[in-house]
Amino acid sequence: MSFIKEFKEFAMKGNLIDLAVGFVMGAAFTKITTAFINGMIMPLVGMIQGKDFNEWKWVLKPAQIGSDGKEIAAEVAVKYGTFITVSIEFVIVAFVMFMLIKAINRMKKKEAEAPSAPVEPTTTEVLLMEIRDSLKK
Repeated sequence: MSFIKEFKEFAMKGNLIDLAVGFVMGAAFTKITTAFINGMIMPLVGMIQGKDFNEWKWVLKPAQIGSDGKEIAAEVAVKYGTFITVSIEFVIVAFVMFMLIKAINRMKKKEAEAPSAPVEPTTTEVLLMEIRDSLKK
């Protein structure tokens, strides 16, 4: 019974829930980024280059086609265009995450710099102020 209680406390801690929310948001952000790269950026790059990055490959062994027109053996190729596409996607995601964390750290720094409530004087300071005030009279 103690194990279940301990697990429940662990699962309900803020850090675990924050991690789960971050994971779900990261997955959604990855989908958005992938759609942006594949749907908007790569077609523009493809127009400039003449063909889509995903089509860039180094064919090691061409596909073998039989006399009936069916493929006997698949093509063996190094698809470096796909790697370039995913690398560009990674750089964009990393840059956005960097900017997001930088903004969060800036907000935390502003919170830390905010003036705190004035510190109450210690008993020694209060006593010294009373002595000073009595000497002024």
